[in-house]
Amino acid sequence: MNRARSAAHVSKERDSGNITPCLLPGAQSGPLQENLKDDAFSMEKKSYDVKTDPVQKLISPALILLLVVLLVNLFLYQYFSNVYFSYGQISVEHNLCPHGYFRLGSLKNCTPWLSCEAITREVRRLKRVGEGAVKKVFLSEWKENKVALSQLTVPELQEDFIHGLHMLKSLQSKHVVKLLGYCEEEFVVLTEYHPFGSLKNLNEILNLPKYKNSNTWYNRFLLAIDYVSIIHYLHNSPLGAFVMCDSSDLDKVLSQYLLTSSFHVVVNDLDALPLVNRKAGQLIKCGHRELQGEFVAPEQLWPYGEDVPFEDSLMPPYDEMTDIWKIPDVSNFLLGDVDGSDLVRFHLFDIHLECKKSPAERPSAQMVLDTYRKVLALLVKETVIPGIRDML
Repeated sequence: MNRARSAAHVSKERDSGNITPCLLPGAQSGPLQENLKDDAFSMEKKSYDVKTDPVQKLISPALILLLVVLLVNLFLYQYFSNVYFSYGQISVEHNLCPHGYFRLGSLKNCTPWLSCEAITREVRRLKRVGEGAVKKVFLSEWKENKVALSQLTVPELQEDFIHGLHMLKSLQSKHVVKLLGYCEEEFVVLTEYHPFGSLKNLNEILNLPKYKNSNTWYNRFLLAIDYVSIIHYLHNSPLGAFVMCDSSDLDKVLSQYLLTSSFHVVVNDLDALPLVNRKAGQLIKCGHRELQGEFVAPEQLWPYGEDVPFEDSLMPPYDEMTDIWKIPDVSNFLLGDVDGSDLVRFHLFDIHLECKKSPAERPSAQMVLDTYRKVLALLVKETVIPGIRDML
C-alpha cells in the first residue's frame, strides 16, 4: 500500500516537472546534447587542422616542384629523342635565300652574290689570317660585317681554285660555308668569316674559360654528327658523290672544316673534290702522287710494294668509301678527353669497327649518321631517365 502511494507520488511529481530524469554518465538530451556535440566536433576539427596545416604547407610546394621537374625531364627526353633524330638532315638552302643570294649579319633582305665590281668597291681588306697551297685568306670588312676574302696563291693552281669556286656555288647548303661573292677573273672568293677558324683549333677554343661550360661530351658529339652529316651530304649531293681528297692526315682533314661561333661545323675547302660517276664506271684518285701513312684508306696506298716504283697510271682508282675509313679517327679527335667521351666511344665501337673493313664491307655515310643519332638519343635517355627515377 505504501509502495503504491510512493509510485503514484513519483509519477505525479514527474508529470508536474519537479523531478529531473536521471541520465547515464555522458548522455545528454535535447538541444543541450546537440550543442555539446557541435562544440566537441569543432574542437576536434581545429586540433586536426592545427596538426595538418604545416604538413600541407610543406607537401604542396614539394609536389608542385616534383611535378615541374618531372615534366621538364620528360620534355627534354622527348626533345632529344625526337629532334636530334633529324639532326643534320640535308638543307639545300641554309639562309632561306634563293640560290645566288645570301643574308648576312643583321641584314634582313637577301643580297645577290657580290660581283667583281662590288667586291672591289665595297670590301676592305684588314689582315691576312691564313694561307694554304692554293689560296691565302684575308680578314676583310663589308658593310660593317667581317668577311673572309680568299685569293689565289700561285697561277699554276688556277684549275684547283676555279674548281673549288664552282663547288662552293653548286653545293651551297647549311653544311657548306656561305658564299657571299666572287670574281673569277681576279681569282677572288668572298665567304662568311668564322673567327674560331678551322677545326684544328677546337681544343684550344674549348679550353678557354669563356667556353669551358661548352666542353662536354654532348657538344663534342654534336660536332662529330655535324662532320658525318657533311660527309653524307657530299656523298649524296644533287650533283653526285664527291670525295674529300684533301685528307692525307688528320691535320689536313681538320683544316678543310670551319668551327662556327654557334659550335657547328661547315666545310670550307672544296678545291680537291672529285666526283664518282658510278653509272659511267668512273672512279677517282686523290692526286697523282703516292699517298702514305696509316691515316689514308688501304686502297689509297700503292698496292705493288716497295720493289715496284710508284706510277700513277698503274695506281687503281677508288670511290667515296675512303672518307668512311677516316670517320673514326676524325670523330675520336672531336670527342676529345672529357667526362663521358669514353662512353660515347664505347657505343660507337661497332660502327667504327665496320668503317675500318674493306671498301665493300664499310657502311655508307647514311648508316654511320643513323647510328650516331641513335647513340645520341640513347645516351640522353640514360642521362635523363635515372634522374626521373631518383625523384620518384
